[in-house]
Amino acid sequence: MALKTVDARGRACPEPVLLTRKALETSPEGVQVLVSSSVSRDNVRRFAASRGYQIEVQHSGEDFLLIITR
Repeated sequence: MALKTVDARGRACPEPVLLTRKALETSPEGVQVLVSSSVSRDNVRRFAASRGYQIEVQHSGEDFLLIITR
């Protein structure tokens, strides 16, 4: 199953975390999140880890792709 993608590039914290939380409510098996800053990357990663998710981080050009799964 393809994971839902959340595009949070260019958004200031805490918006990427809020968008991730909302996406996980509707897709609890996992989501992919695109962010454009290391601060957003770290905040989304901490949030997902605190909810028991596994997180894989990949560079996507200038951005980061976080793959969040159970």
